[in-house]
Amino acid sequence: MADGRIAVIGSGYVGLTSGACLASLGHDVVCGDSDATKVAALSRGEVPILEPGLDEMVAKGIASGRLTFVHGATAAAKGSRYIFLCLPTPDGGDGRADLRIVHNVVAEIGPVLDPGAILVTKSTVPVGTAHDITATVARPDIAVVSNPEFLQEGTAVRNFMNPDRIVVGSTDRVAAEAVAELYAAFGAPSVVTSPESSELIKYASNAFLAMKLSFINSIGALAETVGADVAEIANGMGFDERIGPKFLRTGPGWGGSCFPKDTRALATIAADHHVQFPLLEATTVSNDQAQDRVADKVRAAAGGSLDGVVVALWGLTFKAGTDDLRDSPALAVAGRLAAEGAVLRGYDPAISVDVKAGKDRPDVTVVPDAYSAVAGAEVLVVLTEWPIFSELDLVKTAEGMTGRTIVDGRGMIDPAAAAAAGFRLVPLGRPAH
Repeated sequence: MADGRIAVIGSGYVGLTSGACLASLGHDVVCGDSDATKVAALSRGEVPILEPGLDEMVAKGIASGRLTFVHGATAAAKGSRYIFLCLPTPDGGDGRADLRIVHNVVAEIGPVLDPGAILVTKSTVPVGTAHDITATVARPDIAVVSNPEFLQEGTAVRNFMNPDRIVVGSTDRVAAEAVAELYAAFGAPSVVTSPESSELIKYASNAFLAMKLSFINSIGALAETVGADVAEIANGMGFDERIGPKFLRTGPGWGGSCFPKDTRALATIAADHHVQFPLLEATTVSNDQAQDRVADKVRAAAGGSLDGVVVALWGLTFKAGTDDLRDSPALAVAGRLAAEGAVLRGYDPAISVDVKAGKDRPDVTVVPDAYSAVAGAEVLVVLTEWPIFSELDLVKTAEGMTGRTIVDGRGMIDPAAAAAAGFRLVPLGRPAH
């Protein structure tokens, strides 16, 4: 095992998962965060995000003494050999990642780093960031290594502990291999590259997966038209080892904190370097079309107009297993419906009724259970793939509604059960029942 304490700067989704998992491997990890209240809560084992298995991982790390939390980046960085930067890199509004937080933290901790310390960027950053961080820290004895994360919300702990590969990139080969050694217990292949290649691997991976999702959603639209079933098509495609079965499930589009931001960023990087990338443009356009198609189906189910129509939404988060509303396709569809005058009532197992209104929740009244959502509704729309939606009583659901149409955006509703309850089922990617 590589020697030396690990500092994780930022205890958000990536930082907290990385810190807890690294501690579980036997490393001494200290997580630093700028929010003193959050640090105090984490020190008590209170995890502020919904992520299966993370609570237990944090509790074990604290109990073992290998995972601690401190206030501030400097306090964490002092005396650490590895400093993992797990900081926000939001979209700056023009497709470019805003790196001000990253550079401010690097400038802050630079003077206190031990000689020979290694700065590790796990944040998703554009090509050239490792070079820029080297200039910001301005110390020739400090190596900078790119080590992108490949975590999926809802399965992040499992992803970290069972990686497909470990990607590290640096101009300092020794430093890159030292970072790779931190993960040696996994036995996963290490991909050691230049920092530019490492930084681009993350963007390329996410954009490729987004393209795969956009492709199957477009195939779903075609399947509906010709009377085919997109689930059968995806199954037949998935057996091809060149394609694989993952990310071939149709739905109301892709979203979350990574795919939209990273796809836009990669397109911007290409444009900045005068490289045409029409596939990325088509990927985004196709995603918008997928959300339009769901809205079109709801409007048609309501008789052609949504003005004043009560529509029930099952699912608000961008995927099951998380409470993340960022760039949720469910909310993108909701926004389209609200713009046409629909009255929206939504339920999601992970979203509290007192969640703040605004950008993340456009014109949706959040209710405490699925049956409250359908009360008086003309149309029910399933937008997030929570397993509970396959288990609910459709007869009871029908009793509360004024209409009898379910637009199933996630393939969660059994056609026979829907028919028995008197519903007309409108799925994606296959003819309506």
